[in-house]
Amino acid sequence: MLQLLFLVLFAEGAAAFLLMVKIGPLRELVMRSIDQLKMGPSMVIVKTLACTALAIFLSSVFGVVKIQNKGAKLGTVTPMDQVIWGTQLLDASLLGFILFLGLVIDRMHRYLQKLSALKETISSSRKEVEELQKENRSLKEKEERTSREMRVLQEEASNLTQKSQRLNSELEEKERRAVSAEAHVASLQKQSEDLLLEYDRLLEDNQLLQTQALSFRG
Repeated sequence: MLQLLFLVLFAEGAAAFLLMVKIGPLRELVMRSIDQLKMGPSMVIVKTLACTALAIFLSSVFGVVKIQNKGAKLGTVTPMDQVIWGTQLLDASLLGFILFLGLVIDRMHRYLQKLSALKETISSSRKEVEELQKENRSLKEKEERTSREMRVLQEEASNLTQKSQRLNSELEEKERRAVSAEAHVASLQKQSEDLLLEYDRLLEDNQLLQTQALSFRG
């Protein structure tokens, strides 16, 4: 019995040590072993053994207290009672350490599981943050390109506006010249008509003078 208890205590101590100190892949091996113990029928066996150990521990403690009370009443303890008291005290101590280490191992296992889950969450969060940073940089680059394109378009629009204003001013100037030319043409047409009228009048006067000259000769 004592050899089994010492073996269990040593195994639990080694498991607790490997859970506290990471030595190569041994921690992962212990974690997987505990995971298997907590799954399916293994968990029932572990709970049964723990309850049995707790019952034996309480029985040993009760026996130790009973022998101490008996010795206190009688004022002395027989050698047999001393042997039984020492054996039960050793059993109780070993079982107490075993139950305590089992509880510590269970808590450490849960803590390491949560820690592993947190590490995975942090890793995924870092990846998401990196992706968001990449998207942010890409958006900033697109924004800069768009801003440059907008500046180029604004410059082109400004140039086109200036060209349009210059063309409008040129068109207005040409329209003024056209109006002035039309007025000049109309003035020339009027002068030409006046000259034609004057020419007709001079022809008539010439014919009249020729007629008078012929009449004087005759």
